[in-house]
Amino acid sequence: MKKKKITLISLILMIMSTIYGFANTTVAYDQMGYASIIWYVFAALLFLLPSTLMFAEYGSTFKDAHGGIYSWLAGSIGDRWAFIGTFIWLSSWIIWLMSTASKVWIPFSTTIFGHDQTQSWAFLGLNSNQVIGVMAIFWILVVTSFAVRGVDSISKITSLGGIFVSLLTVIFAIASLIILIMNGGQLAEPVNGLHSFVQSPNPDFQSSLALLSFMIYAVFAYAGTETMGGVTDSMDNPEKDFPKGLVISTMVIMVAYSLSIFLWGISANWHSVIGQGQVNLGNITYVLMNNLGVVLGQSMHLSNAACLILGTSFARFAGLSMFMAYMGSFFILIYSPLKSFIMGSNPDFWPARMTKLNDKRMPSFAMWTQAVVVAVLIFFVTFGGSSAKKFYMILTNMGNISTSFPYLFLIGAFPFFKRRKDLNRPFEIFTNRWLTDMIVAIVMIVLIVGIGFTAVAPIMSHDYVTAFWTIIGPIFFGLVAWAFLWYQSRKLKEPIDKL
Repeated sequence: MKKKKITLISLILMIMSTIYGFANTTVAYDQMGYASIIWYVFAALLFLLPSTLMFAEYGSTFKDAHGGIYSWLAGSIGDRWAFIGTFIWLSSWIIWLMSTASKVWIPFSTTIFGHDQTQSWAFLGLNSNQVIGVMAIFWILVVTSFAVRGVDSISKITSLGGIFVSLLTVIFAIASLIILIMNGGQLAEPVNGLHSFVQSPNPDFQSSLALLSFMIYAVFAYAGTETMGGVTDSMDNPEKDFPKGLVISTMVIMVAYSLSIFLWGISANWHSVIGQGQVNLGNITYVLMNNLGVVLGQSMHLSNAACLILGTSFARFAGLSMFMAYMGSFFILIYSPLKSFIMGSNPDFWPARMTKLNDKRMPSFAMWTQAVVVAVLIFFVTFGGSSAKKFYMILTNMGNISTSFPYLFLIGAFPFFKRRKDLNRPFEIFTNRWLTDMIVAIVMIVLIVGIGFTAVAPIMSHDYVTAFWTIIGPIFFGLVAWAFLWYQSRKLKEPIDKL
């Protein structure tokens, strides 16, 4: 049977569905208001566009390899650094598991009660963060126990959750436009000239250091581009259609993010809605959706009770959508990144038990090891004595850093990949060495500045707890990878650089 080819329109839709995240717009509005728009534009042009073209070259050249980004790095900078880089990439998924296991209870609570009640949860002397931590650890252990037995049928609700989240975006856009029309074009968050688009209303993002650290939030919003690297061999004319599709989708996603952030200003005044003590990066999406429903009802001159019901309905729909998307993704990501890394990398780098598959073709020992690591991280973060707002800020920063850090390896390895003369390159965009090196340097600067300032910002404000958890992910997992290499080199009686 002839394999169906990916068309230009299909490619654009694939890129958009992979990259665009509704919750990224609420986080951006929470952190920077309208001022986040310019950073999303910069990140699209200086990170998304060039990096995806690089990943397309990687993917088309190593299309027969089964190790994903490990194969890309191994073919560019060697197995040893590929193992370390991919282990740090794996840490981003482990941090995602940790963060999502903690955050998933917010949409669950919103779906049941109509608003986030997690901050009022207490049990046996435990505060709300600690209760969530215990529930998150329980969640990790239960999901792992199902996954090692090959039970992943619940992951099928991911697609249903994805449909609901898409509907959420449509409802948000239509409701915002109705409010704008009914209110005669008046914005809840007024625009005071250019100042509104460069100055954040958030007191935590007033310094130049904090502003530069927001770059990582924008880079995180465009994460996932490496998954697009392997589609070029499924296109009829990749040399022409892939860069065209990428440019179009980059512009569409950039406009979609920018417009969505602006639309939140139609219904939500930053200081009156977000600048309250009960709003944090975990529940911001549901707070804004609740407010959207209330303001929509008010603009349509409904009764106060009807407005509240509409707000609760919007929040519940958002909670249900995100809960289904989280739960379905969890059952896939609890094993998929780990298994693909272990199966695709050099088996000499791993202890034998880590690579052994059970009768369900699952690396059960590795998965339980992962579960213990995630549970320990959750315990230390949730029992660290932080407020709810600080707790979710720590989780967000950990996710942003751990997701962005592996791109330093992928982008940094690209010039070495281009210098290899023994590779068949069916798709090639970067043909000028000087221009390639300059573009790589620009993307690396964007990443280093964003990661660096995100790590330094809490140190400058003497918030050493946040600083520690922000940077620990890549450092810890990089050291673990090196320890694996050192252990195996002694076991095999070979120097590390010979493995």
